Amino acid sequence: MIQFSKRIGIDLGTANSHVYVRGEGIVLNEPTVVAITAEEGQVIAVGSEAKEMLGRTPLDIVASRPMRDGVIADYVITEAMLRYFLDKVSGGMRLFKPEVMVAAPAGITSVERRAVLDATLSAGAKTAYLIDESLAAAIGAGIPIAEASGHMVIDIGGGTTDVAVIALGGIVVHNTERVAGNKIDEAIINAVRREYKLIVGERMAEEIKIQIGSALPLREELYADIKGRDAVAGLPKSVKISSSFVTEAIKIELAGIVGAAKSVLEQTPPELSSDIAEKGIVLSGGSSQLRNLDRLITQQTGVPAYVADDPMMCVVKGTGVAIENLDKFKRNVIRK
Repeated sequence: MIQFSKRIGIDLGTANSHVYVRGEGIVLNEPTVVAITAEEGQVIAVGSEAKEMLGRTPLDIVASRPMRDGVIADYVITEAMLRYFLDKVSGGMRLFKPEVMVAAPAGITSVERRAVLDATLSAGAKTAYLIDESLAAAIGAGIPIAEASGHMVIDIGGGTTDVAVIALGGIVVHNTERVAGNKIDEAIINAVRREYKLIVGERMAEEIKIQIGSALPLREELYADIKGRDAVAGLPKSVKISSSFVTEAIKIELAGIVGAAKSVLEQTPPELSSDIAEKGIVLSGGSSQLRNLDRLITQQTGVPAYVADDPMMCVVKGTGVAIENLDKFKRNVIRK
């Protein structure tokens, strides 16, 4: 039977969104940022173009992140962004509405789940499906989820950390903590303001995290210049900060991520615990790439942890596999 409608998988992340199209693979990788006109609410830019505008817009333009902590913070803007994604991958002309699967954190409420499904349908989907992010991450990381043995995955994105133990194709234990990349950036912003009386933006904090951030102290100290506005004089200012300063600044947020992993391990049935101790913990998501985060989790839990290949794309790859094989994964998804 010929299928005319496209099947599309979307990882609608707090920081970045990725789109997968059946038969084409990952076709879109954009920051989850939308710029709209202040009065009419008309979308003027989405993704990278809108991210460039963050903190730099004139009074008549508002650039914002419509997703917060892994869920929809602004329904109208999220719908407009989804419509933009669907138009972009469908070439604007849609004779047949696509089937769309969206990945969402396992710990969100039923109201939040419904909001994601409704926004997807309003954006132009024929059918909307929802899959748990941690399950999608496990599929995308190449974990054989259908096996009877247990696997543990920690997906650390921009807004949430999703921890899950998976066996026999389903989630046995899960925990969602709203501590991830964005909270780590905020911790850097606050520490720089306290220590150096310097006000910096989200983008600068993120750059510093990537350049010199580490979950554990480094043998060789790294340094980077951070630029912002002097909190006292109000003038532009630049200071040099060290990797040990960043490590200290983010330790409370990292403790939250480790705490989420520990609470899941404590609730895991003994048979599955022994499987996890043997196989280790798989880390996925963009924030899992923070230097030495895998080593910190190994130290704190006593279970070996390692970062998956291409961790940022695990969720969208898994969502793509699930939408391509709907019959196989139908018990793992919610449909509307």
